[in-house]
Amino acid sequence: MRTEGCGGVCTDGRPAVRGARILAVLLALGAAPLAAHAQAHAHAHAQVTVMAPPAASASARPGVVVYAGLAEAVAAAAPGSTIRIAAGTYRGPTVEVRTPGLSIIGEGWPTLDGEGQRELLVVRADDVTVRGLRFVNTGVSHMQDRAALRVIESARCRILENRFRDALFAIYLQKSSGCEVRGNEIIGASRDETSNGNGIHLWYSPHTRVLDNRIRGQRDGIYFEFSRGSEARGNRSEGNRRYGLHFMFSDSCRYERNTFRANGAGVAVMYSKGVTMVGNGFLDAKGSAAYGLLLKEITDGALTGNRFAGNSTGLYLEGASRLSIADNDFVENGWAVRLMADAEDSRFVGNLFRGNGFDVATNSRTLRSSFDGNWWDAYRGYDLDRDGAGDVPHRPVRLFALVVEKHPEALILLRAPVSAVLDGAERVFPVLTPALADPRPLMRAPR
Repeated sequence: MRTEGCGGVCTDGRPAVRGARILAVLLALGAAPLAAHAQAHAHAHAQVTVMAPPAASASARPGVVVYAGLAEAVAAAAPGSTIRIAAGTYRGPTVEVRTPGLSIIGEGWPTLDGEGQRELLVVRADDVTVRGLRFVNTGVSHMQDRAALRVIESARCRILENRFRDALFAIYLQKSSGCEVRGNEIIGASRDETSNGNGIHLWYSPHTRVLDNRIRGQRDGIYFEFSRGSEARGNRSEGNRRYGLHFMFSDSCRYERNTFRANGAGVAVMYSKGVTMVGNGFLDAKGSAAYGLLLKEITDGALTGNRFAGNSTGLYLEGASRLSIADNDFVENGWAVRLMADAEDSRFVGNLFRGNGFDVATNSRTLRSSFDGNWWDAYRGYDLDRDGAGDVPHRPVRLFALVVEKHPEALILLRAPVSAVLDGAERVFPVLTPALADPRPLMRAPR
């Protein structure tokens, strides 16, 4: 691995002042008893540090070793060591970390450049921390899921506060567990789907925490597969080519206070159970195949306090069952909720529906989900007993919504008088729309 500028002292005796320099400071362990103690507890107590001070002063200090590059420093480091990398651009072969407990810390955002040809850093050890680095330019490969930073069969890694630019996959965890991915900034090249990978990709990586990251311009912002018991919190995933979050075969996961905005197809959560989604924003997913949130073959989950706004379809349920959907806002979507015939035994309580083209749509006259105590801006009932709930049930499925479900081209007539005539006739003689009603619609918006 080579650096820009001189490392150490230049050949003419000048101190090196340009580019990046990597030096290893091996802290003296002192007297023999202390050395023996350090050796016995190497993983917990080793304090080897690799850093880049001005070369002249560093070379005068005892115990200093000058490495030719980062790969050599990583290979020589003892368990529990800290490697500090100075600002600069570093190019060379992929660096592999096999030392447990190693911390690799960037100072001044040093850049690891893949030159469009390779992965940059591969971790194959437990308890490794990577912080403060800039990863760029992995290049595109159609034969390999090439990642800027890959973690393989490791536990308790920490990927913290790094920057990724123009990477096929930015962070890729495979068969790893108990890791934390926090505070990273990922900006992809926003290529087409076939030439672009995911921002944060988990594969068979359970109990991972994905926190406070910023991702845009990738294929999928965050991707979970076979990663049960994981958590995504405080992330912002926007402007990705396909999904802001794509999630499959991962039970008992929690998503909280994330923002998913203007992603090509929105968010898809599929083939899992026990998923909890709280306080998220599903925003501005627009297109014929775009959804704020698509739930497919999901069971025994909960959606609470989320906001669905500005989407072609806010919430789409197919094969979803036994869900609690409570206290969410559905605002100015084309379709707020689309319930397919095979979506069963879910309960909608305390939700707000305002300014949607269609509040609820379905492809069946028989539905086995329920609505109770929601607020609807289209409700025209009354509350004579003043208990806060309407005395007349609200039927949220419009007849015109059924027409559009069968004949999508009819959507052009949404604001035409004929749609109002159809809906008015169905309210008087409700024989065509599903027997779906909210028996206690709220008279005042809950929020």
